[in-house]
Amino acid sequence: MFELVEPIATVTFSEVPTEAFLAIGMRNYWDGYFAGRAAPLGLAPAEVVHAVFYNFADGEVARHIPWVWGKTTPEEAIAVRERGSAAALWQMIGELADAPGLVRVADLATRAAVSAPTEGRVLYAGLRALDVPEEPVARLWHAATLLREHRGDGHNAALVAHGIGGTEAHVLLALSVGMRPEEFGRIHHLPKAQLAAVVDGLRGRGLVDAAGEFTDAGRKTKERIEALTDELAAPAYDVLSGDELDELVAGLEPIAAAVEAADD
Repeated sequence: MFELVEPIATVTFSEVPTEAFLAIGMRNYWDGYFAGRAAPLGLAPAEVVHAVFYNFADGEVARHIPWVWGKTTPEEAIAVRERGSAAALWQMIGELADAPGLVRVADLATRAAVSAPTEGRVLYAGLRALDVPEEPVARLWHAATLLREHRGDGHNAALVAHGIGGTEAHVLLALSVGMRPEEFGRIHHLPKAQLAAVVDGLRGRGLVDAAGEFTDAGRKTKERIEALTDELAAPAYDVLSGDELDELVAGLEPIAAAVEAADD
């Protein structure tokens, strides 16, 4: 489900929504990112957004929050994000947007997306408080976003439970896909000394070896975090029968594939 939901939800970080945010006064991509994604939290200070988003380096959120709230409001940002994301999804999936089965897929996804428990899921709870769009493509994007952030909140809980900080999580992800941390997109910009200190901390805990690669303990820790993340994400789908879940998977597959092909 992660592999099917993630491409649909993350159209919100593509060109069309970004252009929509630039049109209302955002200076760059990241202004729009933080305004749109943090908007369900209201006028939360940078410290709170940093805590909820979990994996940004210190100071990154504060470069955008609260500056963006001098140019827009959370309510406007929510509307801009929804319109831009729905337009992007329409553009990427083409004729699938008009397929008769899309309404059914959006309905099943929405049933799952609004059924999960909110306790401890701050960003998910904020999104749950929003109105569900009526238009099917927008509703599908909204449902995918709810499911993505519900999973994300659970992933953060799994990281906390294993004592893995936000930057450390990026290092472990980089190593898991065979990349050196300094090459990994989300942390390559960090000062070398800062990134080296993070790796040294993981090495001191026995998760990374002298060559900067996973130890067995590091690999098992990463695997446990991913397994727990999946386990914590599962309750969102309990409301669906086995047949309905199969139907949702079958309906999402061509949509997710079309989005990924458009991204490529």
